[in-house]
Amino acid sequence: MKTILLIRHAKSDWPEGVEDFDRPLTEIGEENAPRMANFLKNKSVNIDTFISSPAKRAQDTCALFSKVFDKNFSTEHQLYNAREQHFENVIYGLPKDSNCVAIFSHNNGISNFANYLTDEIINLPTCGVAAYQVDCEDWSDFEMANKKFLYFYSPKNI
Repeated sequence: MKTILLIRHAKSDWPEGVEDFDRPLTEIGEENAPRMANFLKNKSVNIDTFISSPAKRAQDTCALFSKVFDKNFSTEHQLYNAREQHFENVIYGLPKDSNCVAIFSHNNGISNFANYLTDEIINLPTCGVAAYQVDCEDWSDFEMANKKFLYFYSPKNI
């Protein structure tokens, strides 16, 4: 069994003259990301692998989570403006020994992908986390594997 966590970046700002890709987190976003990460860690969620969109707000959110879990993270360009196929492409390339993976991306893509996985309808708010159990031994079998919704958390309900 594998577990995948889909995490939308924390609350971000829209400063004038800053491109979408370079948008920073707000103060609330900088507070919510480690708070959500600590909440998951206290629930004994053990994340092996952290992968983020390279956009600043997603990467900063991932960095705050990975610091709490004392893990490194990587970025994947396909996770910026991602569609379902982009998420799957990233998942297929995951190492077999990664059992719990956190993927940081953006709406609408990340919510669309969450809704594609199971019948559970989710609209991920900023710093929202949706988790799924995937019945496979190797991530290359992701597409055909049975998937089960596990939980959804947002900064407002923790």
